[in-house]
Amino acid sequence: MKSEKIDRRVKYTKMVLKESLIELLKNKHISKISIKEICEKADINRATFYAHYKDQYDLRLQIENEMIEEINNYLNSYSFSSPENISLEMLVKIFEYIKENAEVCIVLLGDTGDINFQKKVMMLVQEQCISAWTSIKEIKQEDAEFIYTFYAIGSVGIIQKWLAEDIEKPATEMAALILKLANSGLSAF
Repeated sequence: MKSEKIDRRVKYTKMVLKESLIELLKNKHISKISIKEICEKADINRATFYAHYKDQYDLRLQIENEMIEEINNYLNSYSFSSPENISLEMLVKIFEYIKENAEVCIVLLGDTGDINFQKKVMMLVQEQCISAWTSIKEIKQEDAEFIYTFYAIGSVGIIQKWLAEDIEKPATEMAALILKLANSGLSAF
């Protein structure tokens, strides 16, 4: 019983520290955020902070790693119904996840975010896309990697714009837009 209470307290402490950093990142770059600010916002003392994290960068990395794991689990738990719909279904799932986690995504994918985090997210989906393209469409591995890089960077830009505009368009509409652009370019409009 005692360890359960400690676990809950540790969970709570980590949660408020993460929430505090996310809140601060909305207005400041991580290099301008001090441990003192995070602790004051979380109403946690510095010793408690250092019991869990080395610094603000370590805390952000933990948030990013948890999100990567959640995205990976989210995509892996979904079985795509047919090869023809794999891209649309995958993109819809990604947009739904982003919408459900908008506050964190806005910060991590925005101006105050880490470019390495964006690359990690793109790598998660890369394996699934390239595998599908090389087996279903018989595209060479090297070409599929170039195509994916082009799609991924453009898609991240669209996601950032979508997040910045308060996520007004539905996930299915955004996924369809990306596919339309990817498959036909501007001639699709």
